[in-house]
Amino acid sequence: MSGDLPLDGVAVVALEQAVAGPLASRHLADLGARVIKLERPGEGDFARSYDAEVRGLATHFVWLNRGKESIEVDLRSGTGREVVERLLARADVFLHNTAPGVLDRLGLGVESLAAAHPRLVVVTISGYGGGGPRRDRKAYDMLVQAESGMVSVTGTPDAPAKTGVPNADIAAGLYATTSVLSALFRRERTGRGAVVEVSMFDSAVEWMGHPLYMHLYGGRQVPRLGLSHAAIAPYDAYPTADGEILIGVQNDRGWRALMGDVFADESAVADPRLATNIARVRHRAECDARVAAHTRRWSTAALDERLAAAGVPAAQVNDLAAVAVHPQLAERDRWRTVHTPVGEIRGVLPPMTFRDVELPMGAVPALGQHTAAILRELDLPVPAAPPRTTGPR
Repeated sequence: MSGDLPLDGVAVVALEQAVAGPLASRHLADLGARVIKLERPGEGDFARSYDAEVRGLATHFVWLNRGKESIEVDLRSGTGREVVERLLARADVFLHNTAPGVLDRLGLGVESLAAAHPRLVVVTISGYGGGGPRRDRKAYDMLVQAESGMVSVTGTPDAPAKTGVPNADIAAGLYATTSVLSALFRRERTGRGAVVEVSMFDSAVEWMGHPLYMHLYGGRQVPRLGLSHAAIAPYDAYPTADGEILIGVQNDRGWRALMGDVFADESAVADPRLATNIARVRHRAECDARVAAHTRRWSTAALDERLAAAGVPAAQVNDLAAVAVHPQLAERDRWRTVHTPVGEIRGVLPPMTFRDVELPMGAVPALGQHTAAILRELDLPVPAAPPRTTGPR
């Protein structure tokens, strides 16, 4: 492949931790931006110490921080603030997800940054936004999932659950990335930078989508249905002879294909209680029982092939071991080598696939790995490195 990376030449300064901020800046790094990650001396992003599953490195940190440069900087010191000011003078984007008020206390408030650097795109990722009664509350992913209603529609009738991945964090990170790209595009036309705020709460509420509209205009709380769907039937995991398979029929044509073409059950096709999606949702128990009576006659693999041949949406319910060897990833050559301070590991290519250029899978930085090089680049003195007494973070 040949071609320029989309964000070649874009410089990003990131004051970030945990998930939302690092995810946003990692997407920018994947797209070719230079991302300089500001980290606390001796400690760094606290996600470095969440666990030690990747040969001593933390899974969250490895996932979210490849392709970045790490500089240790004490923002409470005059020297540290000078480092940041020199970086921002050269930067296109400043992205942070610090707690409310932190930047102001450090003399790096958003308004002052925007005034001093009118072409700079300043993006704040917050928990609940810049105002309102919860502005200063802690905003971890699970808390925001609960506050936004996401937990209320996730789980089973017996118990609510948060999602198994940090959806509120991921949503905010994605919207932050989108805002950066949009602001940079506008700057090309106008020369103006931007001040943008993305809150985890707003992002999670946006993701509530149809359940929220069901409440607003249907007056009801969407029930927790496990793998099922409040507005579509059949849409669930159904038993097979050796396990289960998920079937999701989203229209009446699909229902006729499932019951007629796959299962040869013409009486189900003709049953007025099951003829439309609205009718099937009203008679969900009868619908699910009818489907399950057929699915349990087949092995999972055989039924999966039969459903695919008939164009009926279906999926096998994979565990992580199956995903790690999934043929869809293997046959499309989606795995790459990622360099880390503890050696090479595997990683999956970014989802954004360009025809003319492959997005880079940059190295995961050690804490402060690029401090000396960046200070020299800024014509600042390089202090003597203190001895390290801890292992990989």
